[in-house]
Amino acid sequence: MSVVELRVPVIGESINEVTLSQWLKKDGDYIQRDESICEFESDKATLEFPAEVSGKLIIVAQEEEDLEIGALVAKIDTSVAAPAGNGAADPAPATEAKAPEAVKETAPSPKEDSYAKGHPSPAAAKMMKENNLSAADVKGTGKDGRITQDDVAKAAAAKKSTPAPEVQEAVAPVAGGKSFSRATTTKKMSRMRRTIAKRLVSAKNDTAMLTTFNEVDLTNIMALRKKYQEQFVEKYGVKLGYMSLFTKACAKALMEMPGVNAIIDGDQLIYHDYADISIAISTPNGLVVPPVHNAESLGFAEIELKIKALAKKAREGKLTLEEMSGGTFTITNGGIFGSMMSTPILNQPQSAILGMHTIQQRPMAIDGEVKIRPMMYLALSYDHRVIDGSTSVTFLVKVKKLLEDPTTLLLDI
Repeated sequence: MSVVELRVPVIGESINEVTLSQWLKKDGDYIQRDESICEFESDKATLEFPAEVSGKLIIVAQEEEDLEIGALVAKIDTSVAAPAGNGAADPAPATEAKAPEAVKETAPSPKEDSYAKGHPSPAAAKMMKENNLSAADVKGTGKDGRITQDDVAKAAAAKKSTPAPEVQEAVAPVAGGKSFSRATTTKKMSRMRRTIAKRLVSAKNDTAMLTTFNEVDLTNIMALRKKYQEQFVEKYGVKLGYMSLFTKACAKALMEMPGVNAIIDGDQLIYHDYADISIAISTPNGLVVPPVHNAESLGFAEIELKIKALAKKAREGKLTLEEMSGGTFTITNGGIFGSMMSTPILNQPQSAILGMHTIQQRPMAIDGEVKIRPMMYLALSYDHRVIDGSTSVTFLVKVKKLLEDPTTLLLDI
């Protein structure tokens, strides 16, 4: 018996521990070399763990278990031969030669008997959870019948378009029209959620955080988008959204006020001559903030495409550690959830974060007249150890003016 041990690999310099979020194979399964057997969740990303050799899988670690780098995950018995139908040679080729064609057509192929059949990829599994779909609801079209993200997307779309009156019939009437259940459910926090919790407490306790507020009139931006949206989409294949305009405005202001773009390191300040703007993205596992690098040098279409690509990867759990690293300033948009005003918390080690909020039609005094304008509250949270109050207010006013007159952004003046 020859057994090879599989241990948690080194993932990144700052990562000392991971969580085994789910097994992709079962104990006793025959595993091919380089085939993914489980999924690790680190502080920043979700990663698949491939087998180093082929053989029988012997599971050691359990799902939801926290493992240090180098900890034993599983063993593979390489002395076990691949079973028939799993890539091994057919032990009785003569039988196949004698079999009539009709029998061959009805006999299941090795691929149909594959473990992958009806089994979702990690990203597809997350999409299934988000859309409340089971494996029975989705037809796998991937390799060996594996369920892909496209399969889940199609099934989710079909589910939305199909009426389900039986759901209403299934709800049993309760006396008085109320349910008096007092059941509770306990679930372990994901590693990402635990990391987020620690970082938020650290940001609150270790920084002198203050927030300044202002409001911006989006009349001109909305007119700009309405006038040029069709041409923009036709040329670049992506819509001109609010995020690229806000990102560009913040990047321009950061270049003019490097103090807001600085971070504190012990008793020193580190300034940046570039603006790597982190964009807060909500995912099923929590909030992630991958940065758009050198936003000050990118065009609106480039920013939109980068944000779109990062958001897609984030929601599918495919962001790499490199894509999660860096960032000198953060933008978070609570407005997409309906937030009217909030105090965003710092994304350490950054010194400032801009909070966007919902757009509301409000009466405003314009040149002595009351007019209805699309208004948004802006919030800038900042570390007072790095940024003075006057600096924070000036920065937010610069961003406000750039957004209210987007021509200055286009002309870079």
